[in-house]
Amino acid sequence: MNFKIICFYLLIFTFIISSYRGYGQQHQPVKYADKPLFRDPIYDGAADPTLIWNQREKKWFMFYTNRRAKDTVEGGVAWVHGTRIGIAVSSNQGRTWKYLDTADIAYRPDTGYTFWAPEVIAYKGLYHMYVTYVPGIFKDWNHPRLIIHFTSKNLINWKYIGTLKLINDHVIDPCIIRLPNGKWRMWYNNEPDHKSIYYADSPDLYTWIDGKKAINDQPGEGPKAFYWKGTYWMITDVWQGLAVYSSKDLLRWKRQQGNLVETPGKGKDDGAAGDHCDVVVSSNGKAYLFYFTQPGRSALAPKGSQYDRQRSSIQVAELMEKNGTLYCDRDQPTLINLIP
Repeated sequence: MNFKIICFYLLIFTFIISSYRGYGQQHQPVKYADKPLFRDPIYDGAADPTLIWNQREKKWFMFYTNRRAKDTVEGGVAWVHGTRIGIAVSSNQGRTWKYLDTADIAYRPDTGYTFWAPEVIAYKGLYHMYVTYVPGIFKDWNHPRLIIHFTSKNLINWKYIGTLKLINDHVIDPCIIRLPNGKWRMWYNNEPDHKSIYYADSPDLYTWIDGKKAINDQPGEGPKAFYWKGTYWMITDVWQGLAVYSSKDLLRWKRQQGNLVETPGKGKDDGAAGDHCDVVVSSNGKAYLFYFTQPGRSALAPKGSQYDRQRSSIQVAELMEKNGTLYCDRDQPTLINLIP
């Protein structure tokens, strides 16, 4: 066989291999985020998610309130008390999540104890958690709620640092970002003042000085502040979806019309209004809204058991921005790619 014929066959072979590889790449299945994104396997009451990148393990960690949805005999609201903070992990950029454990928080001065709504941030090689603490398991809401500070080197074992001295002993749902001047600001819910959002400032994450009221146009909780698209945003849970505010100076907030994830979705476990969220702004410029739902409270849900009404699921949707307004389509499959 002469040299020209050999070259011809090599060329044909190379073309076939290239075409096959191209076909395979074009027809790889698109991997969307699970829906629901996560359900807690212990109590089935995952709520109030917050996400952080675990630098050591190269995985995303999700911390969440773990309400005892499966416990149906204590009465009142006891089922939302009495648990540690749950942890789920993702090793594929947030597409799927697996239950890991509960956070080992070294603080249990009371016979019963409750941890709610964690905020977890990383700074100078140390993780900081600010979390709502309730000193017991109660059937009503008429009991103290404090915000407590812990630190960790591995996101599992947490050391008690101190209890924040804020405006009163009925404060919940901390959220923290770093200010342009290098200091820190925490927003939280002041329950006695019509569920208004207040703030406190700190130079070092350890000493906090109470500020003023930030938002009081309507009751709300679970504030989440973040910077994206050249604007500071705050999202609050108003129990009819999520209200959105914007600011240029982190002091004056303007509310946009309408609420996110207020209209029930069509996906699995997504047929009720979305509650208490986190937002992750990925290094690729995309932003993702993580929220929880209570599927059994949907108007379209069949009348079920108490457990059906109490259980909850974590969901995710990609955030969009247009002309200074945030929006999302909870029914659109989420092609998620969290980059720390």
